[in-house]
Amino acid sequence: MFTVSKEKNNAISIVTGNLTYELLVDGTKSTTLTVPANTTKEFTITLNNINNRTARFNFYYVGALASNVTAGYKTGDGINTPPEAKGINLEKSGTSGSSNTYIIKVSNNTSSSKTINLGVQVGLDYNDLTLPSNGHLFEEAKLEGPVADIVLDNPGPNGSTHDDDVDTFITGEDPNNYIWYSGKLWRAVSVNNEAKTTKLVTQWNISTITYSSGSTDFEGSYMEEWLNDTTVDGFLGNLRDYEKFIVTDAKWDATLDATRLGSITRPNGTTTVTAPVGLLNMYEYQSSYHETTYSNGYLNNGLYWWTLTPYSSYDVRCVYDNGRADSNSPSSNSYGARPSINLKSSVRIVDGDGTIDDPYRLNGDNDTNLSGTLLSSRYSGEYIKFGNDENNLYRIVSHENGTGTKIVSAVPLKNSGSYIESTFGNNTSFSSSNTIGTFLNGEYLTSYVDSIYSDMIEDSTTWYLGRAGDGTSYKLAKYADTSMAGYTTTTDARVGLLRFGELMAGQFDRSSNNTTYWFLTPYSSSSVWYVYSSGDAYSSSPSSNSYGARPSMNLKSNVQITSGAGTKTDPFVLALGS
Repeated sequence: MFTVSKEKNNAISIVTGNLTYELLVDGTKSTTLTVPANTTKEFTITLNNINNRTARFNFYYVGALASNVTAGYKTGDGINTPPEAKGINLEKSGTSGSSNTYIIKVSNNTSSSKTINLGVQVGLDYNDLTLPSNGHLFEEAKLEGPVADIVLDNPGPNGSTHDDDVDTFITGEDPNNYIWYSGKLWRAVSVNNEAKTTKLVTQWNISTITYSSGSTDFEGSYMEEWLNDTTVDGFLGNLRDYEKFIVTDAKWDATLDATRLGSITRPNGTTTVTAPVGLLNMYEYQSSYHETTYSNGYLNNGLYWWTLTPYSSYDVRCVYDNGRADSNSPSSNSYGARPSINLKSSVRIVDGDGTIDDPYRLNGDNDTNLSGTLLSSRYSGEYIKFGNDENNLYRIVSHENGTGTKIVSAVPLKNSGSYIESTFGNNTSFSSSNTIGTFLNGEYLTSYVDSIYSDMIEDSTTWYLGRAGDGTSYKLAKYADTSMAGYTTTTDARVGLLRFGELMAGQFDRSSNNTTYWFLTPYSSSSVWYVYSSGDAYSSSPSSNSYGARPSMNLKSNVQITSGAGTKTDPFVLALGS
C-alpha cells in the first residue's frame, strides 16, 4: 500500500504499510479446525478487517480434505456467505461492515481426529484476489445427520412443522421433505417425538389395486398383503435392505373415523395393525396441512389413493384427485396405493437438500461409481435411459424372471408430443397378434426402439393373463389361486404391458403423464382393466375404447450400467455386456 507524503526537487517520498487481518475460530484467534473421529462439528468463524482503510479479503482452506471428511458453509440469518475467489471488501476497522461471520460445518467420518488449515488473503480494495494453488473455497454444506433432525430443522420456505405432543408433522404446501430411497420418491410426513422414527409415504401411486373382498379392516386386506408381500410380486420384497432402514414392527392406527373431513382429532388407537408397511390414516393426511378442510397440502398429489381409515363397515376412506377425502367400497373400487414406512432413528441423510430436484439421499442408498454394475442387481423404481429421445425414460419394475430386469416406460408412449392410443383388441386375451400386441411387437420395436436397445431385450417373455375382477386379490392376475401354488394362463411375446396390481402400475406426475392407459389383465370375459390419468382403475370393452400403452419388456441378464445414478434427472445409461 502506498501513500504520497510530499514532493521536493522531483523526488517522491512515500510511506508504505502492511494490510493484515484477524481470524477468530469460536471467539479465539486460530487458523485451524480440529474435529474428533466420527464427529460432525460446527465452527463460528469471524474475519475482521483491523486496518485503518477498506481492504479486500478472501477465506479458504489449505490443501485437499482427507478421505471421508467434508467441510462446507451454512447459510442463515446473520451469517455471511464466504467470498468468491476474487475476494470481498470489508470496511475499515471500527466501522460497520468491517467483519464477516461464517458457520463452517465439518464432518469427520474416519476413525481418527482430523484438522483443517485455514487461509486468508488480503489486498487493496480495488484489486481482485487470486487463490493460491493449494487453496480451496468452501462450498455450501450438505445437510447430514439423522433423518428426524434434518427434516424437522429444514422445512424450507414453503413448509413448517406442527407438534401434537406425540408426533411432529411436516406441514405446508410444498416443504423440503422429499427423500429418495430404494428407487422411489418419498415425502417425510412426521417424526415420532420419543422414538425419533420418521414416517414416509411415496409421492406417487406405486400401483393400483382393489382394497379388499369387502371388509373395511386394513388387517387381512389385499392391500395389507400386497404392501407386506416379500415375494417379487409385492412391495416389501422389492425394498432395498428394508430390515436396515425401516421399523418392521411398526404400529398402524386403523381406527374407524366416520367424521369425514372435520375436526382434526388423533384416533384413539382402538384398532391398530402391526406390520412393516402400511398406509396413512386420515388424521395424518389432515395433519400435513393442519386444517379442517382439504387444501393444497403436499400430500394431495392430484391422484386417487387409499388410506387405511375405515369410514363404516362397508366403506374405506380415500383421497380424491382434488384433495377431497371421501369414502368408497373397498371391493368395487380400485384406487392408488401409496405405501408408508417408518425409517429407523439411526438412518442418516448424507446428501441432497430435500427439494424435488435434489431429494435427500440416505446412507446406504446413495451409490456412486456404478459403471460395470449389472442392471439385474438394482431396485424397483429406478430410472433408466432406453429408446429414442421422446420415449427414452423407463423404470425398473422387478426381477420377475430372476436373472434379467423387467422394465416399463415411465409414461405412456408418445409420437410428436401426443399420446399413442389404440384399442386393446378383439378379445381380452393379450397376445402378439391382437391390436395392441401387434403394435408393441412390431412398429414399436422397429420405430421407437433403437437397435442398440432392441438387442438388450429378451427374445421372449412370459406374460400372465389371469382374470381379476371386483373384490378379488391382486395375486389372481398372475397365479391360479391366492395360494400362489401355480400360474394362470400365459402368453409369450417380446413386449407386453403391466398387469393389474403390479409394481409401477400406478400413476405418477400428471404434468408428464396425463392420460389413461391399458393394463394387461382381463377384468371379465368381456372387459380389460385400464387406469385413468387420475390413478383410479376401471374396466372397458377391449374394442370400444382407445387408451395409451406403457411398453414393458425383460432385459437380458448381461445388461450393464455405464453411468448415471438411477434417478429421474440422472437415469442409468446402459450397455450390453459380454
